[in-house]
Amino acid sequence: MNKLQECISLLIILARALAISLLFKLSDVSAQSFDLSGQVALELRGFPDKSLLPGQVEGAQFSSFLEPEYRWRSSDRNSLLKFTPFVRVDTVDDKRTHFDIREANWLKIAGDWEFLVGATRIFWGVTESRHLVNIINQIDAVEDIDEEAFLGQPMAKISRQTDIGRFELFLMTGFRERTFAGPDGRLRTPLPVKTGDAVYENSAKEWHPDFALRYSHFFGDFDIGLHVFRGINREPSLVLSSDAQNFIPHYSVITQAGIDLQFTRDAWLWKLEGIVREGQGDAFAATVAGLEYTFFQVAESDIDLGLIVEGLYDGRDKLNFADIQSKQIFPTIYDKDIFLGARLALNDVQDSSILAGFVTDIVDGPATLRVEAERRLGQHMKIELIGQAFFEDNPINPVSFFRQDSFVTLRVSRFF
Repeated sequence: MNKLQECISLLIILARALAISLLFKLSDVSAQSFDLSGQVALELRGFPDKSLLPGQVEGAQFSSFLEPEYRWRSSDRNSLLKFTPFVRVDTVDDKRTHFDIREANWLKIAGDWEFLVGATRIFWGVTESRHLVNIINQIDAVEDIDEEAFLGQPMAKISRQTDIGRFELFLMTGFRERTFAGPDGRLRTPLPVKTGDAVYENSAKEWHPDFALRYSHFFGDFDIGLHVFRGINREPSLVLSSDAQNFIPHYSVITQAGIDLQFTRDAWLWKLEGIVREGQGDAFAATVAGLEYTFFQVAESDIDLGLIVEGLYDGRDKLNFADIQSKQIFPTIYDKDIFLGARLALNDVQDSSILAGFVTDIVDGPATLRVEAERRLGQHMKIELIGQAFFEDNPINPVSFFRQDSFVTLRVSRFF
């Protein structure tokens, strides 16, 4: 079966899944306790420049995805079952065509206690440019380069809300490998990554028991989160294969402690994320800190404008591909950077908004610009336009491998 036939078959599967979802939505079975929502989307990603590497997609890349969410809640509202599958079909990149269970869990509430068992997504962090403290879930890197999509992580979570804050314990196993674009895809490393051949620096491999503790609370205008994590690093190092034709991901066991802090006062937001990590080479620290100021009702209109400035520091060595034969790669690309951004909310009926961000290295200058715009179309549809440009000519800098991968994505979503 050729690639076109495979894509058609997967699209048929996606359409059937959507039809089943809609049938559930229209049914009157357990209407008071069962709920279905989600989205289906068509996506066109365009690359104006010729690809840097042979065999990569040229011009346009089409894909679609379906993400329904099924929820059941008990009559006393203290038990919740959730199931959120995800499937994307890509016409070019076989690695980007994938299926995942984002969430499949049972949540039980008992007074101040919460118990969750199953796969779920957990988000920590307050900064805009980089989410240092977000360590629980693996990144689904074939979705986008912005590291905002996550694979579901199997776990047991115990939480308790008290007068002095919220305490959470996470017990995890069944580690999820990071996804990477295939040889045909754009926005990939100079050599393909063989995800199926991952090397784990522990005897239990993906079944290694991981755990995390987190405390969060607010004190006046301050919101604070503290965490400790011990387990498999979600960020792999990449090692050249013996035949020098691929990269092999290596996953080490790390210990990480971190803080996320936000101070809110009038139109000001002051933000900080910081971590200390050991187990991935030499111990190091990394931080992201900055502020956001919002101008409300600009020029006596309904428009709000937020301006963002953040500084990024990472204590690891800057990634240098000149040392590729002797080093593991992916230590960092954010050693000393600055982020400048703007958030424009039109506050209209269509909920139109624009977010633009520019990141540059203050030492050697590689930079990237990203713009995201969205607008609702009626009650159930949304259109999004995402553009990202890369500016770097130094061949030993990792950003240079994306220098011809600037892209524009048009996405139309239908919510149900």
